Amino acid sequence: MSGRARARSRGRARGQEPIARRALSTPFELPYLVSLMDSGLILSQILFFCFSECFGISSCLPSNGAVIQISAGFHQIKIGERGGRRRDFQDCGVNTRQSMEHVKDSKMGVSGSPIELRTNYFRILSRPQWVLYQYHIDYNPPIESRRLRSALLFKHDETLGPTRTFDGSILFLPCRLRDVETVLFSETRQGEKIKITVTLTNELPPSSPTCLQFYNIIFRRILRILNMQQIGRHYYNPNDPLNIPQHRLMIWPGFTTSILQYESGIMLCTDVSHKVLRSETVLSFMSQLRQQVGDQRFPEACTKELVGLIVLTRYNNKTYRIDDIAWDHTPNNTFKRGDSEISFKDYYKNQYNLEISDGNQVLLISNIKRLGPAGAPPPGPAMLVPEFCYLTGLTDRMRSDFNIMRDLSSHTRLTPDQRENRLTRFIGVIHSGPDTQTELRSWGLDFDNKLLSIQSRVLPPEKITQGARSYEYNPWAADWTKEMRGVPLISCRPLDNWILLYTRRNIECAHSLLQTLHKVCQPLGIRVQRACMIEVEDRQDSLLRALQQNVGPNTQMVVCILPTNRKDKYDCVKKFLCVDCPTPSQCVLARTLSKPQALMTIATKIALQMNCKMGGELWSVDIPLRQLMIVGIDCYHDISAGRRSVGGLVASLNAGMTRWYSKCVLQSRGQEIIDGLKVPLQSALKTWMNYNNGLPQRIIIYRDGVGDGQLQSVVSYELQQILDCIKALGKDYSPKVTVIIVKKRISTRFFAWIDGKLSNPPPGTIIDTDVTRPEWYDFYIVSQAVRVGSVSPTHYNVIYDNSGLKPDYMQRLTYKLCHLYYNWQGIIRVPAPCQYAHKLAFLVGQSIHREPNRNLDDFLYYL
Repeated sequence: MSGRARARSRGRARGQEPIARRALSTPFELPYLVSLMDSGLILSQILFFCFSECFGISSCLPSNGAVIQISAGFHQIKIGERGGRRRDFQDCGVNTRQSMEHVKDSKMGVSGSPIELRTNYFRILSRPQWVLYQYHIDYNPPIESRRLRSALLFKHDETLGPTRTFDGSILFLPCRLRDVETVLFSETRQGEKIKITVTLTNELPPSSPTCLQFYNIIFRRILRILNMQQIGRHYYNPNDPLNIPQHRLMIWPGFTTSILQYESGIMLCTDVSHKVLRSETVLSFMSQLRQQVGDQRFPEACTKELVGLIVLTRYNNKTYRIDDIAWDHTPNNTFKRGDSEISFKDYYKNQYNLEISDGNQVLLISNIKRLGPAGAPPPGPAMLVPEFCYLTGLTDRMRSDFNIMRDLSSHTRLTPDQRENRLTRFIGVIHSGPDTQTELRSWGLDFDNKLLSIQSRVLPPEKITQGARSYEYNPWAADWTKEMRGVPLISCRPLDNWILLYTRRNIECAHSLLQTLHKVCQPLGIRVQRACMIEVEDRQDSLLRALQQNVGPNTQMVVCILPTNRKDKYDCVKKFLCVDCPTPSQCVLARTLSKPQALMTIATKIALQMNCKMGGELWSVDIPLRQLMIVGIDCYHDISAGRRSVGGLVASLNAGMTRWYSKCVLQSRGQEIIDGLKVPLQSALKTWMNYNNGLPQRIIIYRDGVGDGQLQSVVSYELQQILDCIKALGKDYSPKVTVIIVKKRISTRFFAWIDGKLSNPPPGTIIDTDVTRPEWYDFYIVSQAVRVGSVSPTHYNVIYDNSGLKPDYMQRLTYKLCHLYYNWQGIIRVPAPCQYAHKLAFLVGQSIHREPNRNLDDFLYYL
């Protein structure tokens, strides 16, 4: 629902015109298909929505200006923009810190050595005592036309001043008028005299949510002045593309921007962004595909390749998701526009001056999720012409091409020094542009010209315990593969009864793997007997038949050497061995085993994974808290099942955090993920009790997969469900509970000055001041070391904590958990239970599509 529709649903304010559909002179959308009949897709009407003139702005606002919707008399004002909702603003009013007494005064830790960092934040500068003044405008007699209301009001520049923003009912001014109520008089062209009453209703301080949204609208206006184009939520520069002609790719450079209130003030967070476009249109892609597969298989192959892809239409710089293909529609089909019929071909010619060269091409269908006027259902899918749609993003084949990814990374993976230079130049352009400066100064705003400097801390490296030995690792090396070589694991499961499946052409790879596994397993303490080797034909039914005939209750492990990375074969193995015949399995590509120089390293990783999947334990770190259960929750949306939600829950079972309980749940579309996870959480607590002869006294839950705008839902709904789930175990059971939101998709970056140059911060860097939010108990951790580009921190937001655990302990525990992911001999970006939950939900959502057998719940079978 748009901001205007929400306001109307609350009741129209006095003097506010009714919302009506109006036709744009340059519509920003395509015609909508709004009627679907059994006989086929029939276009029944066209709906257009006007956003470009929703409110008047005295300065030269581009036609694609922002939209502000406010209702008179409301102090909470909803401000939105055309082309995308700013969901992160919905999180601004959620104050979770006030309910936690132990962090009200300070949420800062103390451990570690100090380090000075720079971050991609710029302070916003405003004149002293800056206030945004809100006025309600009343017309007597009432006027329905918003355009006429704006024209009559803007005749009084001498009273109102040259800078203002008006939506038809509410006026924003940077300066206060002399009187609380100002009466103005205007006259229409027909000679009718209109009395205009301007009444001060609110004085908004810079930190108010309305002002924060207003800052962002002003800044996006600045980006449009710089001729940047909005695609999705971010802005890109189509006039300075980076071409990679050998791969038919193009990159549009751009920026992500957000202005919010932080601990040290209101600041702009901006980061470099890139939009990868393919130089080929959907039409050329379809033509090549037809030549490859032939006319008979073309519809099926085309649907499989195109549905789900995101395309860009250059004529309006908008992105669409292809949801279907209208095989019975071509550009020669007509639709009703107003009172007359017009063909798609003529529409594009008249509207965008575009000639359609192929009149027989089929049309693409993109479902519009945005609601219609006044909260009505969506108007229907948009019809897209393949000739004008450019493919975006990368296919799986492109991602597996080393040359393509190398050439892309040379443009997109910026070092800290390159990133700082790009951001500094960006702010410099804003400071040097006369039009941008005029816009900012008219509102009394400006931005600092240098990155924000902050003080931070670096935690000492953790000591890794592996079996009876402990060792330290080099955090800059990113992993401890060398240190763990030849050191026995904590606990090993003997591999006595296991099966190795391979095809005839991969027989050499199978024998090489078997011999190498015997070499690497002995130093690790894993006892391996010879496998039962089974040769299968290179067909899916042959592979499934071999599994059905040879895997029994006593089989400990199944290893499959797959000749290709075809998803259907992998899914076949996983579905049978995770659901029908619960057995840990390991799939490996023959291509991976074809490199003799790397076979020892590959075999070592395979041996470690096999041991984990059978219940073995690899390494641990020192966690001093006792009677503690760690829980990780993540979710995955199963596209093949109509965006069905798959929730994954992983919980620790012992003090060393080396044994884990795993459970997933499949839910219907739109259902809250925590609803289905209540039962798995209670099952995890009962399993913990069986392992430890009692229930845990502390429960720390890391909730991943929470996007912008979902924080309020988690706090007000999911949190209570978690607490009720724990209480249901008994009235006398009241453990100390902590719930932490984990966010990886953030724009924040940090840089350290090391050895005379700007570099990535060392692993273990903690940031808990300046750029954190004052209303939250939050912190950032840089846990990884990256070799190329800039490291991405992870943001942690503690939304509930009755444990009284000091912030320093919470930060150190979170960093420790980043060392315990058994699929990588190093530190990962998020705590291990979050990554385990992600892997579980991903496997079920991608390959199994059913709940795994409960006999596998105590094993990490999804690694």
